[in-house]
Amino acid sequence: MDLWLLLRDIVVLLAGALLLGGLFSRWGQSPLIGYLFAGMLLGGPGSVGMVASEHEIEAIAELGVALLLFSLGLEFSVKRLRKLGAKPLLGGVIQVILTMLVGAVVASLWGLPIRQALAFGAMIALSSTAVVLRILMERSEMDLPHGRNSLGVLLTQDMAVVPLALLMTVLGGEGEGMTVAMEVGKLLLVAVGLVAGMWVLNKVAVLALGTLTLHRNRELTVILAVTTGLGAAWVAHAAGISPALGAFVAGMLLGSSAFATQIRADVSSFRVVLLTLFFGAAGMVADPMWILTHAHWVLLVTAAITVVKLLIVWAIFQLLGHSLRVSLATGLSLAQIGEFAFVLGAIGRTAGVVSTDLYALIVSVTIMSFLVSAILVPRAGALADWLATTLGKVPEKSLSETAAFVPEVVVVGFGPAAQRLIQPLLEGETRVMVIDLNQQGVTRAHDCGFRGLVGDATQSEVLEHAKVSHAKVVVITVPHHESGLLMMAQVRLLAPQAQLIVRSRYQLHTEDFVSGGGDIVVGDEEEVGDAMAVALKECLRG
Repeated sequence: MDLWLLLRDIVVLLAGALLLGGLFSRWGQSPLIGYLFAGMLLGGPGSVGMVASEHEIEAIAELGVALLLFSLGLEFSVKRLRKLGAKPLLGGVIQVILTMLVGAVVASLWGLPIRQALAFGAMIALSSTAVVLRILMERSEMDLPHGRNSLGVLLTQDMAVVPLALLMTVLGGEGEGMTVAMEVGKLLLVAVGLVAGMWVLNKVAVLALGTLTLHRNRELTVILAVTTGLGAAWVAHAAGISPALGAFVAGMLLGSSAFATQIRADVSSFRVVLLTLFFGAAGMVADPMWILTHAHWVLLVTAAITVVKLLIVWAIFQLLGHSLRVSLATGLSLAQIGEFAFVLGAIGRTAGVVSTDLYALIVSVTIMSFLVSAILVPRAGALADWLATTLGKVPEKSLSETAAFVPEVVVVGFGPAAQRLIQPLLEGETRVMVIDLNQQGVTRAHDCGFRGLVGDATQSEVLEHAKVSHAKVVVITVPHHESGLLMMAQVRLLAPQAQLIVRSRYQLHTEDFVSGGGDIVVGDEEEVGDAMAVALKECLRG
């Protein structure tokens, strides 16, 4: 291997990723799609051939996969999962199992052997954490119900990578029955030994160096993280299981340490570069000519997977008690194949359970799926509104309890901000109606002695059932800018006499709320600034 040729190829690939990623970002799409196209255009079959070190870059990109799972392990937190509630996590577990089974059945009917069919189901079961969360965060939609649901499902899917990767390894084994069971037992034993060994080594390292030493010397935490992550990946590879799984275990153990936050910050730069190489290497696997000659299959499979995953997620969250609109928006956000399809496919190829043609199809469909997601995810809420209205469905459950109740104050959204603002009303006789898309928020409102209903306040029918037209004051506490403006417009039509108090999460949106008819606009950033100014004065006085 020519080191300088490899270096040149890495620079060319990164430069192409920078250019195309920037273009896709300017067009409002995820730059990850640009990284994939950079790989397709610069290297691999059917490309211009500017990158020749395909296999070497693919090997380096495996470090990106390991580092991605290492980072996921650092983020893994039972406390964080509890904050999301049980429904999104339960929905994620059901979604992975159902999608895998449906995919396996369809692939088997299509003519694939049962092991390849199961591998196909595993590869399509996961959605794209990188694409979906990036779009939701950029649009400030993480606090919306479908944003929280998507986060819970994606976290569950990220954790499912571990057993699915083990499944890929087992599917590639020879023999039936007892042989397969022994192989599974061996893998589980190796995994348990790896966890125990890494736990002991981490404890020894922390005790030997001292927590204070690690805090004061940032380079030591970097070395500890790299040694632990790469060491676990190497041990896992030597033991015959996926190196990425070893990195995940190492990250999970370090994630519970006192310096986990510092390690996350330190490895973020490495992760960006290696993940760019990972997506570029994945793009180099895709053959543009293969995609063109098999375009009908690629488009058909992409459409089928999008529709099936949308319907599965929609049905699950409907059964879990969410409104039609929220269930549809969650389904639209998660109706794609994720980047871990490349990881599982690579493991499957190594194990011999994924054929070259099947892997080419999955890679091609995943790229197309990313393009579809770049259109669907930003418009998930609007499309869900349109579909719900078209179907004539009004969110949500029985509203009969509001029949004889005329509110003085209507509060939209019952998160922490709303719970603080209603404190003065707890002891009084003020009639308060709370509208929230989350059943837990309505339950908390009931606990406070207020009336509440589950519904979407952007819909006029919900506001009418809440008798907002009789309210003296309407308070909109939702953090999402566009949803707040829609709610304001509906309130102004139904209750022009009401005083309208609106929350503006960002100062740049304040003028929009004022222009939209808000009587009082309270900005999160201004409130934070005022509170910090008071704290600063107190510190200076001391």
